Amino acid sequence: MPPVDRATRTSWLIWTTAVFVYFAALFHRTTLGVAGLEASERFGLGPAQLGVFTVLQIGVYALMQIPTGLLVDRYGPRRVLTVAALLMGTGQVLFAVADSYALGLTARAVLGMGDAMTFISVIRLVATHFPPRQYSLVVAVTAAIGGVGNLVATVPLTLLLGSVGWTWAFLVAGGLTALYSVVAFLRVRDVPTGFTAPKPEVVPLRKIWPKVRQAWSVPGTRLGFWAHFSTMSTPAVIGLLWGYPYLVQAQGMSARAASSTLGLLVIGAIVASPIVGGLFSRNPEWRMPMSVGFLGFALTGWAVLLLWPGGHVPGPVIAVVFLVLTVGGPISGVAFALARDYNPSHRQSTASGLVNVGGFLAVTVTALGVGVLLDLLEGVLAPVSAFRIALSFCVLVLVVGGWRMLVWWRRARAAVFEAEERGETVPVQIRRRRWDALNVA
Repeated sequence: MPPVDRATRTSWLIWTTAVFVYFAALFHRTTLGVAGLEASERFGLGPAQLGVFTVLQIGVYALMQIPTGLLVDRYGPRRVLTVAALLMGTGQVLFAVADSYALGLTARAVLGMGDAMTFISVIRLVATHFPPRQYSLVVAVTAAIGGVGNLVATVPLTLLLGSVGWTWAFLVAGGLTALYSVVAFLRVRDVPTGFTAPKPEVVPLRKIWPKVRQAWSVPGTRLGFWAHFSTMSTPAVIGLLWGYPYLVQAQGMSARAASSTLGLLVIGAIVASPIVGGLFSRNPEWRMPMSVGFLGFALTGWAVLLLWPGGHVPGPVIAVVFLVLTVGGPISGVAFALARDYNPSHRQSTASGLVNVGGFLAVTVTALGVGVLLDLLEGVLAPVSAFRIALSFCVLVLVVGGWRMLVWWRRARAAVFEAEERGETVPVQIRRRRWDALNVA
């Protein structure tokens, strides 16, 4: 299907319907960020066991990305979004009534499966219903609206848990999400009015791996993977699980103050998303320099938090660092623009799934690593010292991801220059730099 020339009112209504599923996904994904201490008490868990909740949920999310891309290519985003809402609602209802660790883990796995199906479906709708020049901006606004769901999972959810309790808070959230699946099924359309949906690509099992390998072999896809790995992991790990315990147990904040501080991560992302998306839409050549620049600021922010004398960081300093770190979420959208630019339309969802794996693989590894280190240090060191050591694992993951991102940035640039020399049209015009002539590690 050729790209549309302009977005219609119907396209915006379809996108609005779909983006509310993503709103719900971000809400459900981050509920454990403020309910982690309650979960520890409810199920009798230590830090490592608590970390398994997030590791399992995000691990399922990461594992589902390639299947989700194939499902969207095969069945279309409308059907996949409908199933996603049903799964998320079911998972949260199960979590509401769970009275054992095993049932709680099952609930988070179901939730992670539904969550995994949302973003790829929404950005496929954006690619279909909006012209290419609007893609980065609309994806950024999508992320910002999802961020509102994240915000609702901070202070409002904390207050709701305190007033009606665990069971009713999660029952209501899960039930409303399951009901919304009906709205998604009735209102979402895979292609704009007047366009014919492309014939679904039926991929036999024996051909799935070759299709994935084709998408993975594209340097732009590989660059997107490592860009997502590097830019989104830091704010996600803080917001999903370890930010709240760090602020309460290591920094001595009250529950409400910690929730408000975590809310800054979301507010920063909401404000930054349309700004970053607009810059990327108007200046696509800025995408990777801005991503690299963010890594420098992120490492500086971690240095401030982890090396502050005495370990007790003033609240305003934490707030500033969190606001800096949260820009990584909006910048991570560059990964999907790369997948879209350098893959044919019939393979874009598969490529988007691959790059999405990068960020959530980083989150999974980081969340587990921090939890294991906290478990080992519990009772050995004071909380402030234990968290300083455990959160250093975030820095290690960030450095590894940044290194690989730089490597694939240069390889992707080399592929663009080779395509230009062959006379091919390239999505983004870039200029050769002195370091492009160096050997790529």
